[in-house]
Amino acid sequence: MTDTDRAAERAEEPAERRDQQDLLSRTALSVFRLNGQFLATSEELAGPAGLTAAWWQVLGAVLREPLPVAGIARAMGITRQSVQRVADLLVRKELAEYVPNPAHRRAKLLRPTDGGRAAVARIDPGHAELAGRLSAALGEDEFKETVRVLERLATAMDALSDTAPEPVTEP
Repeated sequence: MTDTDRAAERAEEPAERRDQQDLLSRTALSVFRLNGQFLATSEELAGPAGLTAAWWQVLGAVLREPLPVAGIARAMGITRQSVQRVADLLVRKELAEYVPNPAHRRAKLLRPTDGGRAAVARIDPGHAELAGRLSAALGEDEFKETVRVLERLATAMDALSDTAPEPVTEP
């Protein structure tokens, strides 16, 4: 099928469906752009503390309570294997440690060490400064609404992936 054929086929779709597809595309592109911006900014903030964005992300996930690697991956929406690699590296660097998990003998919990907590604390001033600048640029109420909408979008995407029909495979 040529690009011209696809364009003609798309023109025959109901306008509402095209509008919805355009909204989804714009949303995805904006989120991808934001992801890149947040990763670059996170690297800038984390670097002086001796961390990378990925290390900060994993340490941040366990600051309040120790979690198994699979739980960290679920909370962050990334693969268990990528979290496992970072967690093992954090343990080797003595920024985190594995501790027994009373709920599961084999799935140990990851928790930050004092050194890991100190590294994350060194990021706080830059993090607070960026939060203040974003709040000033958006306005406090708009900033809160942005967070609410993004959290709602993530929840809706989770619900869609949980209810998506399984692909049918031929035996």
